[in-house]
Amino acid sequence: MYQKSNIITAFFITSTGTSIGKTFVTAALGYQLTDAQKNVQVLKPVISGYEECSIDSIDSGILLKSMGLEISHANVCQISPWRFKAALSPDMAASREGRSINFAQLVEFCSTSISTNTSKDIVTLIEGVGGTMVPLDAEHTVLDWISSLKIPTILVAGTYLGTISHTLTAYKALASKGINVSNIILSQSEKSPVPMSETRATISRFLPGIDITGIGRINKTFDPWKHCPDLLQILT
Repeated sequence: MYQKSNIITAFFITSTGTSIGKTFVTAALGYQLTDAQKNVQVLKPVISGYEECSIDSIDSGILLKSMGLEISHANVCQISPWRFKAALSPDMAASREGRSINFAQLVEFCSTSISTNTSKDIVTLIEGVGGTMVPLDAEHTVLDWISSLKIPTILVAGTYLGTISHTLTAYKALASKGINVSNIILSQSEKSPVPMSETRATISRFLPGIDITGIGRINKTFDPWKHCPDLLQILT
């Protein structure tokens, strides 16, 4: 049974690529923690494709809604300090605006949030951007970001054809940095020719001892993260 006191205080949510299910999983976790009366802060420090006019449908807006917070530009700025208009990798999106991400400041922002929240018994969920190896600047990737924070990581993968190679590659990259992958979540892809059970079994064969959680396709157009199966056990 889920016990609030057993939850680890900070997690990074990354994925094998973009549009795989990071925001869905992060929103579901934020919603379920809030519903369980656990204090939680969800961060999306870096976001590409940000348009204030469509704030309700962007990742940061979805995360705010999952926590029951007002979807406003001011609140987005609080959880997403690095915002870029172009829907590209952060380094490319920043370059188009004549900007760059200060990696040290990004790590400091996250570390300070984790430290402050931990002292207040608040769980911190940090959603990455793109896939695990997406560049943040000329030298650093999301992998370097996760490594610098030294917190458990949830790896989200799809069930499309090719996901096994992508998942194993992402896991090996994370493991090479000594990162603790606490769980792999298989979020069923829209086009999924292979049964999830077979994909899960194959990945498990190559990664024995790693917990793998499967989430079937949720055909809800309105707040699908509200209908996600219980995920809180993966936070303990």
